[in-house]
Amino acid sequence: MKAVLNGTVIAEAPQEDLVKIEGNWYFPPAAVNSDLLVKSPTQYTCSWKGECQYFSVTDGDSLIEDRAFSYPAPPRASFDRVGQDYSNYVAFARDVTVT
Repeated sequence: MKAVLNGTVIAEAPQEDLVKIEGNWYFPPAAVNSDLLVKSPTQYTCSWKGECQYFSVTDGDSLIEDRAFSYPAPPRASFDRVGQDYSNYVAFARDVTVT
């Protein structure tokens, strides 16, 4: 699967390496081009996944705010709900095409 924004591939991995949580595909950290991500100051805490880290994404020409997100240290109890450890996996906003 690929995550693409304005023609730029941000992440790519076989579907079996991804985790689907609440309708979002989460890519393993090694599958994400971290050179295209910039940490965002946006804050959010999910009631069961914990503190979220947002990232702005560059498509080569511009920096587009808060288009990726991750849970660096989710509560261990959430692993049972998801079925595996998804720490630092990265998901994308709806305007990033994941196919």
